This record gives sequence, structure tokens and C-alpha cells, in this order.
Amino acid sequence: MIKAETFVDATRAYGFALWTGVPCSYLKPFINYVIDEPSLAYIGAANEGDAVAIASGADLGGKRAVVMFQNSGFGNTVNPITSLNMIAKIPVLVITTLRGEPGGAHDEPQHELMGQITGGLFDLMQVPWEYFPTEDSQVAAVIERAVAHMDKTHTPYGLVMKKDSVADHKLKSKPQPKGIAPFAVAPWSYAETLPTRREVLAAVQKAERATDALVATTGFTGRSLYALDDRANQLYMVGSMGCASTFGLGLAWAQPQRRVIVLDGDGAVLMRMSALATLGYERPKNLLHIVIDNEVHDSTGGQSTVSHSIDFAGVAAACGYTRVIRAHSAAEVEEIVRSQSDELTFVHVKTAPGESGSLPRPKETPAQVADRMRAWLKETSA
Repeated sequence: MIKAETFVDATRAYGFALWTGVPCSYLKPFINYVIDEPSLAYIGAANEGDAVAIASGADLGGKRAVVMFQNSGFGNTVNPITSLNMIAKIPVLVITTLRGEPGGAHDEPQHELMGQITGGLFDLMQVPWEYFPTEDSQVAAVIERAVAHMDKTHTPYGLVMKKDSVADHKLKSKPQPKGIAPFAVAPWSYAETLPTRREVLAAVQKAERATDALVATTGFTGRSLYALDDRANQLYMVGSMGCASTFGLGLAWAQPQRRVIVLDGDGAVLMRMSALATLGYERPKNLLHIVIDNEVHDSTGGQSTVSHSIDFAGVAAACGYTRVIRAHSAAEVEEIVRSQSDELTFVHVKTAPGESGSLPRPKETPAQVADRMRAWLKETSA
């Protein structure tokens, strides 16, 4: 058994700056220590996949990150790990617990199968892993192996934590509640003629600042942005649907001097709408979240989403976004992007469904796009 601070202090030397995840009783002392330590940053995620996306955005922004969660939620991470981290080559350190360990202590029945297949899931995703250290003498070597792999392959590394690996640490600090923004969102009204997605994206590109970083959700949003004008400050998320906003949160945390613009879609937001609560609590002042809502899954054949029955702006306001705007045209979006703001901003704009003509796919691989943005972030001071 080790102290949480032993492991945490050892990671500092390698530049691990952000810790994010979802609690587990095995992780309790570890997470409690990180939360209590003022020199560390912890972002609690609504689910495990969101935590992976937050950590990935931070890593792209130049800050190493650790993801922690219970193995019962491991399945939530398969999407971003396989279609974001492994494809775009974004390394994060993943710590999952081993509830339901075969031959281990008695546990709840829901953990039995996952306990048997936790290591196998890492293997299937081609993510190397080992057991979390339980002796002080093991810590340095474990972290060294993890970092060596991450630096060489630019992909995640896993640590599986057994029960009683870390000594108890009681949580001393308490979260500071944040009130809902004291304003009412204006009632929704449709424009007579809805703008197209391309018109909205073109307006963003026209009005963005030279130091803005753009994160575009998977599907036609990223491909449309690429077709309009491929730029080094644009990241096209080809997978990990629903993770654009949390990826943007991690990037905004790592690059606080730079504005991050997330270009999201209605289907993607609906898939991980709990992310709005995390962003609304963290409230990064440098994040602009634009939801382009055409009420369909355009890239998969135009099947309807349920966004026609959802008030996205109302949800964002209820989750704590401090500036919420309903935009009715591409010109309004351009004006919003061009304006100065020092608060978390949510923009909802309805657009016409469909896409005129065929859309090209990026010639660059996801890894090349991510590497290009890394280089651009280092070269461009905000």
C-alpha cells in the first residue's frame, strides 16, 4: 500500500498537471488527495468517456493528464480511446480500478464480469497496461514505463488498481456551489430562412481571431469546415461523437490565454448532454460553444434527432453557462465570434438540413491534423 501523495508527486516530474475522472471507492483516497491539494487540478467528469476527452484536450494543449475511473464504467471510454486517442495519437494515463477481481475480495454482482475482462479490454484496444503499484519502491519504475510508452507511441497507457493499493485519505475540502446565471433565455423564434451549416462555419472562419483554436465535431461539421478552408488551428474530430465540448474544455484549461471555439452538432450534444453540466460548472472563460442544429444526423442519411423537442439554450443556461445566445443567422454568429467576451458562452443556431454537393475528407490523417495543431499552438502565442 502506498500513499496517494507518493504516486502524485512522482508524476509531477513528468509534467502531469491535470487529473480528471469519475469516483470509485478504491480510488477514494487518491481522488480525495488530488482534490485537497491546492497545487493540483482536478475536473470531475459526468462520465468516464468525458474524462478521457477532457484529458485528451489538455494533452493536445501541452499538459499531461491522468484519467481515473471504476472499471464498471470502462465501457464508456471505448469510444474516445479507440476513435480519438489511438487514431489521433493523443496519449493519456488511464487508471481504472479492478472491482470484481477474480479470486479477490467479495464484491457486488454487477462487477463480476467486468472484473474478469478489465485487462482484456485494454488488450483489445491495444493499450498496454500493468497493475497499479502497491509499494513505494515500485512507483518510479511504473511511471517511467508508462511515460516511455506514451512518448514513443503517443497513445494511452493503462494502470489497473486493485483494492487497498492506496492508503486512506479523508476529503477535507468541499466543492463551492456555483449559482445559475441570473438571466432568462429569450424564447426561441425561427428565422424565415434558415442558414446552412456551411454559411455558419464560413462566418466563424471569417470572424475568428488569429489565435483561436477550433474543435469541430465528427461528421459533416468537420468535413464542411475542411472544405471551406483547411487551417492549422482546426481539429476535425473524426470519431468520439459527443466529446468535442469536453475535449474543448481540456484544451481551454491547458491554454487559458487562448480562445477555444467548439463547433458542435445537435446529435453529438444529445449523445453526451451531461457534458454541458461539467462545462457549466467549470466555466472556462475562454470557451465559445456553438451548437449547429439541423435536427438530423446528416452524415448518416438524414435520420431525425430529437432536437426539435429540446431547448438547448435553456439546458445550457440551467447547467451554468454564463452567456447563452440564440442566433438566427450566419451574420449573427459572425458578430458573436467577432465580439469580445470573458465568460463561457453557448450559442445555439438552427440550420437547414442537407449538404449541397459532396464533401471531401481531410487528406491529412487524424494524427497529422493533431500534430499540426500541437505545433501551431506552440508557435502561436495568444
